[in-house]
Amino acid sequence: MAKAIPSRSENYSEWYNELIKKADLAENSAVRGCMVIKPYGYSIWEKMQRALDDMFKETGHTNAYFPLFIPKSYLSKEASHVEGFAKECAVVTHYRLKNAEDGSGVIVDPEAKLEEELIVRPTSETVIWSTYKNWIQSYRDLPLLINQWANVVRWEMRTRIFLRTAEFLWQEGHTAHATAQEAQEETRQMLDVYARFAEEWMAVPVIRGAKTPNERFAGAEDTLCIEAMMQDGKALQAGTSHFLGQNFAKAFDVKFLTKDNQQDYVWGTSWGVSTRLMGALIMAHSDDDGLVLPPKLAPIQVVIVPIFRNDEQLAQLSEKINPLIKELRKAGISVKFDTSDANKPGWKFAEYELRGVPVRLAMGMRDLENNTVEIARRDLKTKETISFDGLVAHIQQLLDDIQANIYQKAAQFRQENTFRVDAYEAFKEQIEKGGFLMAHWDGTSETEEAIKEETKATIRCIPFEGEPEEGVCVYSGKPSKQRVVFARAY
Repeated sequence: MAKAIPSRSENYSEWYNELIKKADLAENSAVRGCMVIKPYGYSIWEKMQRALDDMFKETGHTNAYFPLFIPKSYLSKEASHVEGFAKECAVVTHYRLKNAEDGSGVIVDPEAKLEEELIVRPTSETVIWSTYKNWIQSYRDLPLLINQWANVVRWEMRTRIFLRTAEFLWQEGHTAHATAQEAQEETRQMLDVYARFAEEWMAVPVIRGAKTPNERFAGAEDTLCIEAMMQDGKALQAGTSHFLGQNFAKAFDVKFLTKDNQQDYVWGTSWGVSTRLMGALIMAHSDDDGLVLPPKLAPIQVVIVPIFRNDEQLAQLSEKINPLIKELRKAGISVKFDTSDANKPGWKFAEYELRGVPVRLAMGMRDLENNTVEIARRDLKTKETISFDGLVAHIQQLLDDIQANIYQKAAQFRQENTFRVDAYEAFKEQIEKGGFLMAHWDGTSETEEAIKEETKATIRCIPFEGEPEEGVCVYSGKPSKQRVVFARAY
């Protein structure tokens, strides 16, 4: 049988780490703080990439690629940007190695020092805006809608696979516009794209909102975000979209000739999601028996396990099953037919359950005689025996039902763990139990920092949904017009 994993209730952190390992998603690498994404895990990421890339292209964006290395001087041009990333940057100082004279191995050649140090990309605003200066001359060159799929490095001392690693994979959009309104509309549009992907593909409900000034992206005028609740009641920031104003255009002197024949700085945005989404997918849905994957992102949507004693029986079962596999694949459904004899059917059932395969079919000789098949769904752990006839249509409907059920379960969990809080003592008591706390905030940085220091809860966002509501700040007692979302977060 597949090896058991710790339960969520006993140790949520250990459950998460062991599930990643046992489900063969990823592992720690020889480089401290970095990860190896294994084929099964990367297959999920590829499906995420495909869906998101299609959404980006539907909204008029095209892909490009920019350098991994950024001259140090570029980061100095936008003051708040360099301040925000300075402590996370990996720096290249030399361009050559040489053999040590004592034969102990290679060493850095002291004669090969770079004239200017290079920063390993923590994000690409600076190198991209330095390039846009050459691409943009007039309003006819705008809007410029570019996306990049890349890796980035942010030096982290305390890492967790997918959630926080020194190197991770992501996409980063960088756009330039003629007006502030166009850039702001782009910022909101891309946040909505992320929200639609999270809810329709990942089956993760999210709250859309704006970050407080304290939590904005370094160098942005405004940061919008989507926040998701994990099964331990903590929040995970699942995507961000930034209105950059003219900050980077001014830093890199990116001007354009307007329709009025005037010179003006362009308006910018940037937006991104990363392999943190893999962590969100795991923590939002999975259970003590393994992964629970929404069918739209599952590498294997249907696994078929034949139950046989010899090659003759396998041949008979295969003759019945192979046409079904062709029909399923023609319908766009990914299928695995596990004919190996290395493990017994019970072991296979547990293994595919651990890997989160949404639908499992099992067929033995009695099923063959009766023209039936046993079908099991991963999300509810139910199974039934049904006719082999009309099976493709049944599976298609079942996959849709599983996708919807996974979302509804996550949405119900969030609803049951979202609390309106008006007293600070109640706030402190509830935050220990987890969940989203909807509470009034007075709008000051001092109050935000004080609550964070005392409770480890942060303002996840100022939500777009909901009408203004008069009240008083849960901490200071000062007047407030809107509740914000507080939570402890990853």
